[in-house]
Amino acid sequence: MEWVLVPLLSAISAGVIGKMKGSSLFIWTLVGLGLPVIGPIAALLYRNERDEPMRHCPQCGALHAIHVQVCTRCGLDMDLPADDEVIPGRA
Repeated sequence: MEWVLVPLLSAISAGVIGKMKGSSLFIWTLVGLGLPVIGPIAALLYRNERDEPMRHCPQCGALHAIHVQVCTRCGLDMDLPADDEVIPGRA
């Protein structure tokens, strides 16, 4: 019974922690299932995606993380924004 319970609890906890940090619930659940005990620890140590600085696409106005180079809506290849164009993360 422990062989089923530990990976299941690990998968659930890794998924919930990953979702709280703004990442994918499904992916972190798979990580927690594949790596019991290590998966939730990895989810805790992973970066918080809600704190990422954002920017608007100059062509269509879509909101993207600052590290996105190509707009997913219009396909514009965006340059690095000036300091006044960066929107602080949503903590």
